[in-house]
Amino acid sequence: MRKARMNQNIHGKGTIMIKHRDSASVYFKIVVTVVFIAGLFCSCTSGSAERTGWDRIPEILCQIRPPVFPDLDFPVTNYGAKGDRETDCTESFRKAIQACHESGGGRVIVPAGIYLTGAIHLKSNVNLHLEKKAIVLFSSDFEKYLPPVYTRFEGVELMNYSPFIYAFEQENLAITGEGVLDGQAGVDTWWSWAGRAWGGWHKGAPHQRKDRDRLFQMAEDHIPVEKRIFGKGHYLRVNFIQLYRCKNILIEGVTIYRSPMWEIHPVLSENITVRNVTIDTHGPNNDGCNPESCKNVLIQNCYFDTGDDCIAIKSGRNADGRRINVPSENIIIQNCKMKDGHGGVVIGSEISGSCRNVFAEDCVMDSPNLDRALRIKTNSLRGGIVENVYFRNVDIGQVSDAIVRVYFHYENGDVGEHTPVVRNINLCHVTSKKSRYALMLEGYARSPISDITLENCRFEGVQEGNILNHVENLIMKKVTINGELQ
Repeated sequence: MRKARMNQNIHGKGTIMIKHRDSASVYFKIVVTVVFIAGLFCSCTSGSAERTGWDRIPEILCQIRPPVFPDLDFPVTNYGAKGDRETDCTESFRKAIQACHESGGGRVIVPAGIYLTGAIHLKSNVNLHLEKKAIVLFSSDFEKYLPPVYTRFEGVELMNYSPFIYAFEQENLAITGEGVLDGQAGVDTWWSWAGRAWGGWHKGAPHQRKDRDRLFQMAEDHIPVEKRIFGKGHYLRVNFIQLYRCKNILIEGVTIYRSPMWEIHPVLSENITVRNVTIDTHGPNNDGCNPESCKNVLIQNCYFDTGDDCIAIKSGRNADGRRINVPSENIIIQNCKMKDGHGGVVIGSEISGSCRNVFAEDCVMDSPNLDRALRIKTNSLRGGIVENVYFRNVDIGQVSDAIVRVYFHYENGDVGEHTPVVRNINLCHVTSKKSRYALMLEGYARSPISDITLENCRFEGVQEGNILNHVENLIMKKVTINGELQ
């Protein structure tokens, strides 16, 4: 019998590997025992007084446990798949996933080769595992992503083309291995729908503007999601990976290329681990990892080289975000590297459901094509509360704009009735070598950005200092800008 595999994160200090050759029942007894012991260990903090700041990380990590799977393998090649780049393997993936799910779970194995497919829909207790030199190549035939599924576009729910890898109301899910997920998106497919010339759009070609405006208005008019039908004949791009209302998620080891837009997009989900993932794609709105209205998320040891934000935390847009009203909370980002992108760690702009408790530590951000390190973007149509954001031990080589950018006039400006709140932002041991600004903080007179603390930070090569509009209680301790103590 194959050796069992188990990954269990305990306080973020590595991986417990359990290997045995007994039956599946013995395997699960061991799993239950380990989880029980971990629970006892974590309970030491759960009954303590309310915690704030960095001392909350251990208790949050206690709640983030990657799923475990039975020691059963279901190679897609056993279900008719051929890694020849030409054979349509959509049905083979469906059959392998269904068989794995009905058997109680395990790994759906993708061996070395190039496998052409349409949408892949995961089910509970399935680990989609890409072996080394395996490439899953997603079809450029839009019909392969129909019928429409319940999804979300820029923070608004709808029925649309299926994301490339999708799950709805499932649990214990994984995408793992050393293989590649290639969306084949480019100027001749998907990207041109953004309506930008550099993305392949030209005058007279279809693009998303009318559909996007129509969808947003439907949300404002409280049209039921089931009646917001798009898909065929419409031009709203899909996300690469979207796990919707799911629990217990692991995405580990894979490399992702050429997405239509956002890459990893868990929505209304919890207990999520994304680690050792490489994302390299530069199309329009090609964000790297966007947890939206999610709880207990660990993003660890990942590499981002993107056409938009590297990590963007969201919680729904405008009326739809307020209707659902679920915040993103308890997001931990560790040991990541951010290269190109609009921002390293970003909150917003679809943030109407609020966001709290975001921690980023031991990260490296460095590129002339990376605009900002920490960015919070919102407006008075979005509203929402963003609070308790912590940065420490972040090494910034260069960014083109600002180290920290908080902006209340994003996109629409101050034209709504839902005043945003941003408070309690903390930076410690953050250094940079080159930027245009150190801080760009622009709130509202009626809602100042408040309680910003910087400690032991050093910003060199700052060309134009700070921009501070409507900021309250800004504290700097041992902070230098171009060698001058602030």
